Amino acid sequence: MVQEKRLVDEVSGWLRLYDDGSVDRIWTGPPEFKFIAEPVPAHEQFVDGVATRDVIIDDKSGLHIRLYLPEPAPGDTGELPVLLHFHGGGFCISEADWFMYYHVYTEFTRSARVICASPYLRRAPEHRLPAAMDDGLSSLLWLQSLAKGESDEPWLSKYADLNRVFLIGDSSGGNVVHEVAARAGNLDLSPLRLAGGIPIHPGFVRSERRKSELEKPQTPFLTLDMLDKFLSLALPVGSNKDHPITCPMGEAAPPLVGLKLPPILLCVGEMDLIIDTQMEYYEAMKAANKEVELFVSSGMTHSFYLNKVAVDLDPSTSQQTRDLIAKVKEFVDNH
Repeated sequence: MVQEKRLVDEVSGWLRLYDDGSVDRIWTGPPEFKFIAEPVPAHEQFVDGVATRDVIIDDKSGLHIRLYLPEPAPGDTGELPVLLHFHGGGFCISEADWFMYYHVYTEFTRSARVICASPYLRRAPEHRLPAAMDDGLSSLLWLQSLAKGESDEPWLSKYADLNRVFLIGDSSGGNVVHEVAARAGNLDLSPLRLAGGIPIHPGFVRSERRKSELEKPQTPFLTLDMLDKFLSLALPVGSNKDHPITCPMGEAAPPLVGLKLPPILLCVGEMDLIIDTQMEYYEAMKAANKEVELFVSSGMTHSFYLNKVAVDLDPSTSQQTRDLIAKVKEFVDNH
């Protein structure tokens, strides 16, 4: 008789873990949000001014990346900056092709006139950290191999300015931005230039809850249950939230003053559950004399701009999303 697998744990409608080690990531929360967690097939023809394709960048590991290319416009002058994007999901859920990222990063690509490259990061609990960090760095080194002429990707070879590469990441992807930038500081990336890092609502936390975690609203994009359980599944066995990946400004992390980091644009939401620890990171970066700029989305919660329902229906969310994209464009233009 085949024994039925038993549910061990569930995380806020996003993930179910079974006793045989299998993981189910089918969205079981409110059905009106299901579409944002569904994959969007790549399309190499331009749709609303953007084309996409998936490219394998490491035959051994199978690591692949989604590319977003803006349709050539009369105002384009020369090659386009590259945003190397790291998706969020608490290191446990979401993929680079999910609709929540597609609807935002097609807009980034179109509005900011950039090429976006978004690797499919390995996810926990099947691949605990630092797997996602390793994939992020591998993606940056792949871009370097293109710049050196050791690899070829037709879109990037023709249109990309690899002297202006920016790291950008949502939520836990913001943690990848910091970690990859810190690792890259120890490497010679030439002829590629890492021009900046843009962590958006990064998942910086501490073991001890901060005031914002107790007082700010929980949303489908971040609950305390997600924060605690995802990190328990993702961090190295035996680690807690004070680990350098989740607390780069903490005592266990390499001192920020000793890191060689590019200019950083830290984007936060005023009503984010974890804004207190995000601001601790900002203050620590300033104290370490790092070039860091802060952008606050007034009244907004964690990863608000990924919520297509709110972006479409709420004028304030829509405006704040446009303002966020405009700020990122300004940062890229200035670097």
